[in-house]
Amino acid sequence: MELKKGCKDLVAEANEKIRTIPTADAIARHGDPGIVFVDLRDVRELQREGMIPGAVHAPRGMLEFWVDPKSPYYKDVFGSGKEFYFYCASAWRSALATRAVQEMGLEPVAHIEGGFGAWKKAGGPVGEKPEKPAAGK
Repeated sequence: MELKKGCKDLVAEANEKIRTIPTADAIARHGDPGIVFVDLRDVRELQREGMIPGAVHAPRGMLEFWVDPKSPYYKDVFGSGKEFYFYCASAWRSALATRAVQEMGLEPVAHIEGGFGAWKKAGGPVGEKPEKPAAGK
């Protein structure tokens, strides 16, 4: 089977339409009360590798439902009016997610260049996954 577009094509197209925050800039902005870091990784990745302290965990498969105020799964954090920095392991899922929520009308949004792997490599702070989901209703 040959696909019309592969996952790399989709990520490349997304990256042409979204804002990417350099890892060092994201680290420098960590702790800014006007920014919400959003971890899109699977819960097993968070348990195994930790996450950015204070980040909201929004599993990639639920993101659009959590962002939409008309969805029964809506999370108030996405109506906060703050800026959102999305990340995943290597910036593929976060590119697709950033494009999706941007198309939905969530602004301002960006994703972190290189994802959580680049964050850790650059010495960004890493904490353990909180016991309860960080994004409450």
